[in-house]
Amino acid sequence: MWQILKNRIKQGYRTCRYPKEEPVFPARFRGRPITNGLAVDLGKLLFNEDIKQALPPGVLDYSTDYRLAATKRADLVLNDNELKLASCLEKKMKQLFGRSLKLRAVCAGSCNGCDSEIQALGNVVFDLSRFGIQFVASPRHADGLMITGPVTKNMEYALMKTYEAVPEPKIVIAVGACAISGGPFVNSPEVKNGTDGLLPVDLYIPGCPPHPFTILDGLLRLLDRLEAPKI
Repeated sequence: MWQILKNRIKQGYRTCRYPKEEPVFPARFRGRPITNGLAVDLGKLLFNEDIKQALPPGVLDYSTDYRLAATKRADLVLNDNELKLASCLEKKMKQLFGRSLKLRAVCAGSCNGCDSEIQALGNVVFDLSRFGIQFVASPRHADGLMITGPVTKNMEYALMKTYEAVPEPKIVIAVGACAISGGPFVNSPEVKNGTDGLLPVDLYIPGCPPHPFTILDGLLRLLDRLEAPKI
């Protein structure tokens, strides 16, 4: 027991101080793109090195800016390096969910990359519950859905029934390129190219997969727990 206590004291305070302090990322982190005369759809971008190397030098690079979430699909199109970040819910929804938000996660055919990042939000570093945001087992206990994956044919019915089970009013959050546009599986006959067209989406969080800070930033902006959205 004493050894456990000594190790815990040695480890110190592990929870990040975000949003009071900005997170620091290594130079290799691939965040918001920096482009030179190129329009980029973040909802389709896989944030890989292949597309960067396929373009002429200096046309596309990645910054370490983790803030990517948007409330409208059109806002994910990056023009002239300007990006409109997510705005907060309308007044009534904010009053309902601003201090306590329960979400049901739905893996609609993902590779589990996005799901792993979502799961990381619950560890001691990010500690999502300190913001009043928690995941629940039943959609009947949820305020909304957090969806990953391109929505395969096999998951379409299950997703729709899960959405119907969430009581009104409710929100929908699409996490990752697959859930937004189909990602690398776009236009496959076995997928629905994401959540759009099936359900009304309130928050888009791009990435392949998005970093936990990207997901957290989008959630807190939606709940008006951060400063006013910046462009």
